[in-house]
Amino acid sequence: MMERKPLPIGIEDFKEVIDSGYYFVDKTLMIKDLIVNKVKVGLFTRPRRFGKTLNMSMIQRFFEKTDESNAYLFDGLKISEFPECMQYQGQYPVISLSLKSMKQGSYKDAFHMFKVLIAREYDRHKDILKSGKISDSERDLFHSILDQKAEDAFYLDSIKFLSDIMVKYYNKNVIILIDEYDVPLENAFYQGFYTDMVNLIRSVFESALKTNPSLDRAFLTGCLRVSKESIFTGLNNLQIFSIMSTKFDDSFGFTQEEINVMLECYDLTDKSSDIAHWYDGYKFNDVDIYNPWSVLNYLSEAVEKSSALCKPYWSNTSSNEIVKRLIEESNDRTKNAIEELINGTPVKAQIYEDITYGTIDVNSEYIWSFLLFTGYLKVTAYETIGDETYYEMVIPNTEVKSIYKNTIRAWFEKKINTDSRTDILEAILKADAEKLEDLLCTWMVNTISCFDEQENYYHGFVTGLVSGFNGYMVVSNRESGNGRFDLVVKQRSKWNYAAILEFKIVDKYNQMTKACEDALKQIEEKDYEASLRDEQYENIAKLGVCFCQKRCRVKSGGVDRFEY
Repeated sequence: MMERKPLPIGIEDFKEVIDSGYYFVDKTLMIKDLIVNKVKVGLFTRPRRFGKTLNMSMIQRFFEKTDESNAYLFDGLKISEFPECMQYQGQYPVISLSLKSMKQGSYKDAFHMFKVLIAREYDRHKDILKSGKISDSERDLFHSILDQKAEDAFYLDSIKFLSDIMVKYYNKNVIILIDEYDVPLENAFYQGFYTDMVNLIRSVFESALKTNPSLDRAFLTGCLRVSKESIFTGLNNLQIFSIMSTKFDDSFGFTQEEINVMLECYDLTDKSSDIAHWYDGYKFNDVDIYNPWSVLNYLSEAVEKSSALCKPYWSNTSSNEIVKRLIEESNDRTKNAIEELINGTPVKAQIYEDITYGTIDVNSEYIWSFLLFTGYLKVTAYETIGDETYYEMVIPNTEVKSIYKNTIRAWFEKKINTDSRTDILEAILKADAEKLEDLLCTWMVNTISCFDEQENYYHGFVTGLVSGFNGYMVVSNRESGNGRFDLVVKQRSKWNYAAILEFKIVDKYNQMTKACEDALKQIEEKDYEASLRDEQYENIAKLGVCFCQKRCRVKSGGVDRFEY
């Protein structure tokens, strides 16, 4: 039995993980692969919360030359078994920058944050000013950037400038690490200043990564592979390692073997099936990968309470704007594809790796590539026809499916709140089956449906449409007479009007009429009117409603009238 160490939830500093004795899933062989493959400039794209920042911190602690050696951090880890790699440990000056906090509402504020981040990195290296090799003009510029007083143009070259003077100090070329490079681009796209941010990032990267004789190697992480034309112009030495690449496919996220060891360590092997159902399903190249953020969060709860249930953790941390945008702006074809995905049917599309946020509206087919690379889809098969390859993609797991469904619910609620819907209420209270059927069918056609949980979906669909009216209340699944009715709509302060709706779901269209009749028969035989009579409602409408996929059939049982 391995030692039960605390789980490193939200801990992204490799040194803190090791020094504080947190559980560490050993990814140090990534460093060996970087060295052996002689990666000059490497971009690693993975979904949010898949361990990119921790891996970048690990790389920094390995290569960076510091006053106090960090070699001990790697004792007993896989990389320590390769002395030819350990000779690189602590031998390089390193510039490390994370852009994940550049999520401001305007370009001015985002650029200010960039200046703050650059100043912090300058402050980390201010001891180099003690060198007599640094000229007075270089010293002055360093101080102006450190104090955030330099002209804006100097920040475009600020990483290269820092690398140049670091080479003078260390007599060795610099390693540059840039974490979450595309966060400011994604944010700028949704905030409306995308072009300005592209120009900033392009200028900084061209200076630091393309025309920089002080560069030894550079590693970047992000969520998307943004096209070379938009950001990495002319950067011929750039290697991109996406979720479809054969190299580094097990460097981010947890593999099945790593999950097995972890569950054994925390005596939670009985949770294996649930964890796989909720958090497995990602496919990086040919490797099955679990979402590390969600697994760690769930295990943390399950260790304290063995009966803890799996739930979505990733959905509470990731930006789901892309799914929201897909649903809100989808055409009929896309709506149908989303419905099929939720119901387990793959979507078939080409994958475009050289995409930009700016092209998301140019071609509706690009959305599937965005969803794949951001973790909302996974590839299950592919077929090459001529010179084009088409990929079959599905939703990876239950957690991600919940994001789609919750987003659809939020969209549906927003949609119904902008519509008066009084015609639906009126049709129900008057038991006007023909009108209600027409209205429900129209809403069904224009709504994204989740048929994987049919009964819950249809019940929630109608409940949403009839809720929120002043003076009326909606009651569902309550005991009345000799059973439980599906739905009742009734006046709140007066007792004039009420309606009982009983739902049926069938597999074939020719079964719908009989199902409606069965629903009306059930209302009568189980005397669902009983509680409404007890409350002395004077007009009680009865409706049998049947659903089959996107179709609806309604039969009226009339309106019973009472005098008390």
